[in-house]
Amino acid sequence: MIRRHGPWTRITHWLWAVCLFFLLLSGLQIFDAHPALYLGQQSGMAQGFDNAVLRIGTEGGQGAAPLRGVTQVFGHDLDTTGVLGLSGPKDARQPRAFPGWATIPSGQDLATGRVVHFFFAWALVGTLAVWAVASGLNGHLRRDILPGRRDLRGLGADIRAHLGGPLPHGRRYSPLQKLAYFIVLAGLFPLMILTGLTMSPGMDAAWPWLLDLFGGRQTARSLHFLGMALIVAFFVVHIVMVLAAGPLNEMRSILTGRYRIRSQPDATEEE
Repeated sequence: MIRRHGPWTRITHWLWAVCLFFLLLSGLQIFDAHPALYLGQQSGMAQGFDNAVLRIGTEGGQGAAPLRGVTQVFGHDLDTTGVLGLSGPKDARQPRAFPGWATIPSGQDLATGRVVHFFFAWALVGTLAVWAVASGLNGHLRRDILPGRRDLRGLGADIRAHLGGPLPHGRRYSPLQKLAYFIVLAGLFPLMILTGLTMSPGMDAAWPWLLDLFGGRQTARSLHFLGMALIVAFFVVHIVMVLAAGPLNEMRSILTGRYRIRSQPDATEEE
């Protein structure tokens, strides 16, 4: 039994979990107000051209054609009735991009959704700043997050180990873990923060380089949505790996810091 996670790692982990939960559901509430994504500075609806990459809505409902939910991806229509665009019980379906159970608040309320979203967005930024300082000082960032050449060389073998099992229980993060956490913490989180700022007219006036960086406000909104989808995918894989590696041991490590390992490759514990 070793001490694998220090207190700052455990505290920020759970703060991120809370922030991301509210950010996801309030973000879907905001998206529902205009359920379409575009590329460029503005949408082409008023200018007579189509630059949409994603639309979620409804079709039909007139004459003999039944109302159905449709998700359009790069011009290709997918029938998503009951899931996206039109959801709920068959006798009381509602035309809405994401259903009420997936948004905060559950009813269509853009103003409240924005308040919740902005509050937890700044909470996420603060948590990330605290984590970065603490992890830099205690060595967690260097040891467990930044992948080195040795990690990259061992990435193939680690992927095979994860696919074939049983999963390794070591003192340090495996190469695949390091790379995954590095992508999220150094890539996706900053992307979400910067694209979120780019959607603010006030921030665009103060930092006009944001629009140039992302190719326009609508592109930033599309990248923000894509980043959200990638973080959700990471979360799903993360939970699957926790269950596969032994949920009791994994939960104990992130709650108390204590972790049971099969071997001790080195004698250094995390501070």
